[in-house]
Amino acid sequence: MKKQLFWIFAVAIVATATIIGACAQSEDSQTPVPYFTQEEMPEALNWLPQPPAEGSEAYKLDLERYNWGKEMRLDSVRAAIAVRDADYGVECMMREFSEPLGITMSEKTTPELFMLLRDAGRTCDMICWNIKNHYMRPRPFMVMNEPTNTPDDEVYLRKNGSYPSGHTILGWSTALILSSINPERADTILARGLMYGESRVIVGAHWQSDVNAGYVAAAAAYAKLQTSPRFMEQLAKARKEFEAIYKQQK
Repeated sequence: MKKQLFWIFAVAIVATATIIGACAQSEDSQTPVPYFTQEEMPEALNWLPQPPAEGSEAYKLDLERYNWGKEMRLDSVRAAIAVRDADYGVECMMREFSEPLGITMSEKTTPELFMLLRDAGRTCDMICWNIKNHYMRPRPFMVMNEPTNTPDDEVYLRKNGSYPSGHTILGWSTALILSSINPERADTILARGLMYGESRVIVGAHWQSDVNAGYVAAAAAYAKLQTSPRFMEQLAKARKEFEAIYKQQK
Protein backbone atom coordinates (compact mmCIF):
# COMPACT_ATOMS: atom_id res chain seq x y z
CA MET A 1 0.00 0.00 0.00
CA LYS A 2 2.83 2.37 0.94
CA LYS A 3 4.60 1.55 -2.34
CA GLN A 4 1.42 2.30 -4.29
CA LEU A 5 1.01 5.63 -2.54
CA PHE A 6 4.66 6.42 -3.19
CA TRP A 7 4.35 5.81 -6.92
CA ILE A 8 1.07 7.72 -7.16
CA PHE A 9 2.72 10.63 -5.37
CA ALA A 10 5.81 10.40 -7.59
CA VAL A 11 3.75 10.33 -10.78
CA ALA A 12 1.75 13.32 -9.54
CA ILE A 13 4.95 15.28 -8.90
CA VAL A 14 6.33 14.47 -12.36
CA ALA A 15 3.03 15.41 -14.00
CA THR A 16 2.85 18.67 -12.09
CA ALA A 17 6.46 19.49 -12.93
CA THR A 18 5.76 18.77 -16.58
CA ILE A 19 2.77 21.09 -16.59
CA ILE A 20 4.68 23.82 -14.78
CA GLY A 21 7.60 23.38 -17.12
CA ALA A 22 5.36 23.61 -20.15
CA CYS A 23 3.76 26.79 -18.80
CA ALA A 24 7.16 28.31 -18.07
CA GLN A 25 8.36 27.42 -21.54
CA SER A 26 5.27 29.02 -23.04
CA GLU A 27 5.79 32.21 -21.04
CA ASP A 28 9.50 32.25 -21.86
CA SER A 29 8.70 31.94 -25.55
CA GLN A 30 6.94 35.30 -25.32
CA THR A 31 9.93 37.00 -23.73
CA PRO A 32 12.15 38.67 -26.34
CA VAL A 33 15.91 38.22 -26.21
CA PRO A 34 17.31 41.38 -27.87
CA TYR A 35 20.28 41.06 -30.17
CA PHE A 36 21.85 44.17 -28.63
CA THR A 37 21.52 46.25 -25.48
CA GLN A 38 20.00 49.70 -25.72
CA GLU A 39 23.46 51.22 -25.29
CA GLU A 40 24.75 49.26 -28.28
CA MET A 41 22.03 50.55 -30.60
CA PRO A 42 22.57 53.69 -32.73
CA GLU A 43 21.65 56.83 -30.77
CA ALA A 44 18.78 58.44 -32.69
CA LEU A 45 19.21 61.71 -30.81
CA ASN A 46 22.46 62.20 -32.70
CA TRP A 47 21.04 61.99 -36.22
CA LEU A 48 17.25 62.29 -36.33
CA PRO A 49 16.11 65.91 -36.73
CA GLN A 50 14.08 67.59 -34.02
CA PRO A 51 10.28 67.35 -34.31
CA PRO A 52 8.87 70.18 -36.46
CA ALA A 53 8.46 73.46 -34.63
CA GLU A 54 4.97 74.93 -34.42
CA GLY A 55 4.37 77.26 -37.36
CA SER A 56 7.06 75.68 -39.57
CA GLU A 57 6.30 74.29 -43.02
CA ALA A 58 6.88 70.77 -41.71
CA TYR A 59 4.37 71.39 -38.93
CA LYS A 60 1.83 72.66 -41.44
CA LEU A 61 2.29 69.40 -43.34
CA ASP A 62 1.69 67.51 -40.10
CA LEU A 63 -1.61 69.36 -39.70
CA GLU A 64 -2.58 68.64 -43.31
CA ARG A 65 -1.84 64.96 -42.84
CA TYR A 66 -3.77 64.92 -39.58
CA ASN A 67 -6.83 66.13 -41.50
CA TRP A 68 -6.10 63.56 -44.20
CA GLY A 69 -6.14 60.88 -41.52
CA LYS A 70 -9.53 62.05 -40.29
CA GLU A 71 -10.86 61.83 -43.85
CA MET A 72 -9.50 58.29 -44.16
CA ARG A 73 -11.50 57.29 -41.09
CA LEU A 74 -14.60 57.74 -43.24
CA ASP A 75 -13.39 54.79 -45.34
CA SER A 76 -14.68 51.95 -43.17
CA VAL A 77 -12.33 49.36 -44.66
CA ARG A 78 -9.16 51.43 -44.28
CA ALA A 79 -10.23 52.68 -40.87
CA ALA A 80 -10.74 49.12 -39.66
CA ILE A 81 -7.24 48.18 -40.84
CA ALA A 82 -5.80 51.20 -39.04
CA VAL A 83 -7.49 50.20 -35.80
CA ARG A 84 -6.23 46.66 -36.23
CA ASP A 85 -2.73 48.03 -36.82
CA ALA A 86 -2.84 49.71 -33.42
CA ASP A 87 -1.94 46.29 -32.00
CA TYR A 88 1.73 46.06 -31.13
CA GLY A 89 3.97 43.03 -30.96
CA VAL A 90 5.08 39.92 -32.75
CA GLU A 91 1.58 38.42 -32.91
CA CYS A 92 0.33 41.47 -34.76
CA MET A 93 3.28 41.38 -37.16
CA MET A 94 2.75 37.72 -37.99
CA ARG A 95 -0.96 38.27 -38.52
CA GLU A 96 -0.66 41.36 -40.71
CA PHE A 97 2.35 40.25 -42.76
CA SER A 98 1.32 36.64 -43.39
CA GLU A 99 -0.58 37.42 -46.58
CA PRO A 100 2.10 39.73 -48.03
CA LEU A 101 4.82 37.19 -47.17
CA GLY A 102 2.93 34.33 -48.78
CA ILE A 103 2.56 31.93 -45.84
CA THR A 104 0.63 31.92 -42.59
CA MET A 105 2.93 32.69 -39.70
CA SER A 106 2.34 31.72 -36.08
CA GLU A 107 4.38 30.78 -33.04
CA LYS A 108 3.32 27.14 -33.48
CA THR A 109 3.64 26.66 -37.24
CA THR A 110 6.65 28.92 -37.90
CA PRO A 111 8.70 28.95 -34.67
CA GLU A 112 11.90 30.18 -36.35
CA LEU A 113 10.12 33.15 -37.92
CA PHE A 114 8.41 33.81 -34.61
CA MET A 115 11.72 33.95 -32.71
CA LEU A 116 13.29 36.12 -35.39
CA LEU A 117 10.51 38.71 -35.37
CA ARG A 118 10.09 38.58 -31.60
CA ASP A 119 13.73 39.33 -30.82
CA ALA A 120 14.28 41.70 -33.74
CA GLY A 121 11.15 43.66 -32.86
CA ARG A 122 12.30 44.32 -29.32
CA THR A 123 15.82 45.20 -30.50
CA CYS A 124 14.59 47.72 -33.05
CA ASP A 125 12.16 49.25 -30.56
CA MET A 126 15.03 50.23 -28.27
CA ILE A 127 16.34 52.71 -30.82
CA CYS A 128 13.52 55.13 -30.02
CA TRP A 129 13.49 55.02 -26.22
CA ASN A 130 15.94 57.85 -25.52
CA ILE A 131 14.65 60.19 -28.20
CA LYS A 132 11.01 59.66 -27.21
CA ASN A 133 11.81 60.49 -23.60
CA HIS A 134 13.95 63.46 -24.62
CA TYR A 135 11.31 65.29 -26.66
CA MET A 136 8.10 63.89 -25.13
CA ARG A 137 6.26 65.34 -28.08
CA PRO A 138 2.48 65.65 -27.50
CA ARG A 139 0.44 63.46 -29.77
CA PRO A 140 -1.97 64.97 -32.31
CA PHE A 141 -5.13 63.99 -30.45
CA MET A 142 -3.78 65.81 -27.40
CA VAL A 143 -2.93 68.98 -29.33
CA MET A 144 -6.19 68.97 -31.29
CA ASN A 145 -8.23 67.92 -28.26
CA GLU A 146 -10.06 65.33 -30.36
CA PRO A 147 -10.61 61.61 -29.85
CA THR A 148 -8.65 58.92 -31.66
CA ASN A 149 -10.02 55.82 -33.32
CA THR A 150 -8.39 53.78 -30.54
CA PRO A 151 -9.77 55.35 -27.34
CA ASP A 152 -8.58 52.49 -25.13
CA ASP A 153 -4.97 53.42 -25.97
CA GLU A 154 -5.22 57.11 -25.14
CA VAL A 155 -4.34 56.94 -21.44
CA TYR A 156 -1.07 55.18 -22.21
CA LEU A 157 -0.30 57.31 -25.26
CA ARG A 158 -0.58 60.52 -23.25
CA LYS A 159 2.38 59.37 -21.17
CA ASN A 160 4.47 58.22 -24.13
CA GLY A 161 6.27 60.60 -26.49
CA SER A 162 4.96 60.84 -30.03
CA TYR A 163 8.32 61.26 -31.81
CA PRO A 164 9.33 58.98 -33.44
CA SER A 165 6.56 56.42 -33.96
CA GLY A 166 7.43 53.13 -32.26
CA HIS A 167 4.69 51.32 -34.19
CA THR A 168 6.24 52.50 -37.44
CA ILE A 169 9.66 51.28 -36.35
CA LEU A 170 8.20 47.86 -35.63
CA GLY A 171 6.23 47.67 -38.87
CA TRP A 172 8.97 48.95 -41.16
CA SER A 173 11.75 46.85 -39.61
CA THR A 174 9.50 43.80 -39.94
CA ALA A 175 8.88 44.66 -43.59
CA LEU A 176 12.61 44.97 -44.24
CA ILE A 177 13.34 41.63 -42.58
CA LEU A 178 10.55 39.74 -44.34
CA SER A 179 11.34 41.25 -47.74
CA SER A 180 14.82 39.76 -47.41
CA ILE A 181 13.27 36.38 -46.60
CA ASN A 182 10.95 36.47 -49.61
CA PRO A 183 12.38 38.98 -52.12
CA GLU A 184 9.90 37.63 -54.67
CA ARG A 185 7.16 39.49 -52.80
CA ALA A 186 9.23 42.40 -51.50
CA ASP A 187 7.01 45.03 -53.14
CA THR A 188 3.90 43.73 -51.40
CA ILE A 189 5.66 43.32 -48.06
CA LEU A 190 7.14 46.82 -48.15
CA ALA A 191 3.81 48.32 -49.18
CA ARG A 192 2.22 46.73 -46.13
CA GLY A 193 5.00 48.12 -43.95
CA LEU A 194 4.36 51.65 -45.24
CA MET A 195 0.64 51.15 -44.73
CA TYR A 196 1.21 50.12 -41.12
CA GLY A 197 2.96 53.41 -40.48
CA GLU A 198 0.22 55.42 -42.19
CA SER A 199 -2.31 53.74 -39.91
CA ARG A 200 -0.83 55.70 -37.01
CA VAL A 201 -1.77 58.96 -38.72
CA ILE A 202 -5.24 57.69 -39.57
CA VAL A 203 -6.16 56.73 -36.00
CA GLY A 204 -4.80 60.08 -34.73
CA ALA A 205 -2.03 58.62 -32.58
CA HIS A 206 0.92 60.15 -34.50
CA TRP A 207 1.94 63.06 -36.64
CA GLN A 208 3.23 62.32 -40.13
CA SER A 209 6.71 63.52 -39.11
CA ASP A 210 6.67 60.93 -36.28
CA VAL A 211 5.96 58.23 -38.84
CA ASN A 212 8.60 59.49 -41.27
CA ALA A 213 11.19 59.48 -38.48
CA GLY A 214 10.07 55.96 -37.59
CA TYR A 215 10.89 54.73 -41.10
CA VAL A 216 14.40 56.21 -40.85
CA ALA A 217 15.00 54.84 -37.35
CA ALA A 218 13.81 51.39 -38.42
CA ALA A 219 16.26 51.37 -41.34
CA ALA A 220 19.10 52.25 -38.96
CA ALA A 221 18.04 49.54 -36.52
CA TYR A 222 17.81 46.98 -39.34
CA ALA A 223 21.33 47.87 -40.47
CA LYS A 224 22.57 47.32 -36.92
CA LEU A 225 20.80 43.96 -36.72
CA GLN A 226 22.82 42.70 -39.65
CA THR A 227 26.02 43.06 -37.63
CA SER A 228 24.78 40.49 -35.12
CA PRO A 229 25.95 36.91 -35.83
CA ARG A 230 23.03 35.58 -33.79
CA PHE A 231 20.56 37.59 -35.85
CA MET A 232 22.08 36.39 -39.11
CA GLU A 233 21.97 32.80 -37.89
CA GLN A 234 18.32 33.11 -36.89
CA LEU A 235 17.55 34.85 -40.18
CA ALA A 236 18.99 31.86 -42.05
CA LYS A 237 16.87 29.46 -39.98
CA ALA A 238 13.75 31.51 -40.61
CA ARG A 239 14.45 31.69 -44.34
CA LYS A 240 14.90 27.91 -44.51
CA GLU A 241 11.65 27.40 -42.60
CA PHE A 242 9.83 29.81 -44.91
CA GLU A 243 11.18 28.23 -48.10
CA ALA A 244 10.08 24.74 -47.02
CA ILE A 245 6.51 25.90 -46.40
CA TYR A 246 6.38 28.16 -49.43
CA LYS A 247 7.45 25.37 -51.78
CA GLN A 248 4.77 23.08 -50.44
CA GLN A 249 2.11 25.66 -51.24
CA LYS A 250 3.17 26.12 -54.84
